[in-house]
Amino acid sequence: MRRRRAAEILKAVKGTPVAVVGDLMLDRYFWGNVERISPEAPVPVVGVASTNVRPGGAANVAWNLMSLGCDVRLVGICGRDHQGRELRRLLGERGIADRFVVADGRRVTTEKIRIIAHNQQVVRADFETNAEVAGPVLGRLRSALGDAVEGCGAVVVSDYGKGVVSMPVMDDLRRLCADAAPVLIDPKEGHFDLYRGAWCVTPNLKEAAGFYNTKIRGAADLEWVGRALLRDLGARAVLITRGEEGMTLFEEGRLSHHLPTRAREVYDVTGAGDTVISVLAAAVAAGAGLREAIELANAAAGIVIRELGTAAAKPEEMADAFGI
Repeated sequence: MRRRRAAEILKAVKGTPVAVVGDLMLDRYFWGNVERISPEAPVPVVGVASTNVRPGGAANVAWNLMSLGCDVRLVGICGRDHQGRELRRLLGERGIADRFVVADGRRVTTEKIRIIAHNQQVVRADFETNAEVAGPVLGRLRSALGDAVEGCGAVVVSDYGKGVVSMPVMDDLRRLCADAAPVLIDPKEGHFDLYRGAWCVTPNLKEAAGFYNTKIRGAADLEWVGRALLRDLGARAVLITRGEEGMTLFEEGRLSHHLPTRAREVYDVTGAGDTVISVLAAAVAAGAGLREAIELANAAAGIVIRELGTAAAKPEEMADAFGI
């Protein structure tokens, strides 16, 4: 794809309504250096120099879409706690409305705390509730979902296994989007039975292989798993993301299509899957062909994996990744 076509698609993306449904998180980072080992235990002592906090999970997908200029409708759950209020504040600062975010006083807002020293992650601590959303809160979530997806050009399901993505929610999406909008899913290992009939599913290697309790050791394994997922999920397409090795697309009746990574250096793949599905959904919603959308998504992934932590690729950076 030429730069001119990439820029044309990215221009069409602006203002396009896209819904994001899934697990909301806070990603909190502590950055510092290690100069000694703790006298209390054989672990490094990180002298913290700076901290920051970013929207994570489905909220990171929404941030990526907002960075592209989409009209983003974010659907999810947060707790009635300090972290939930902080997440809403961060969403507001990025121009992402929280009117479809449902509060649940019986859950904690998912928070991942990462401590990074000398550009390497030392440890991560998670605060979360994994129970499937149920009862009156599920009713409120389903109502928000119905309002959010109306008129959307695409819907992203960002499943991190924290309880939002369930059979009732997916049944609603299948009904609401059947003739209206493509549903693209960033999956969670163990949840693949929920995704039947999706327009596109974007597992990484581990997730794709995990569905069949196997490992992908080479091209033959990759081909078998990709084709099996396409068949068993009844999906329009399966895109297996492969980190520093790029990504491979599987479609019915067509040869598999491999795109090598565009990144010259890989520092951190955290959030790269969020970026891929965000750009893919935005481009498809704006009228791009699937393979054009995947080329853009691959360019975006090549940008964000050069940075530590979750990040969002800018439209001009993506366009510049293509020739004149």
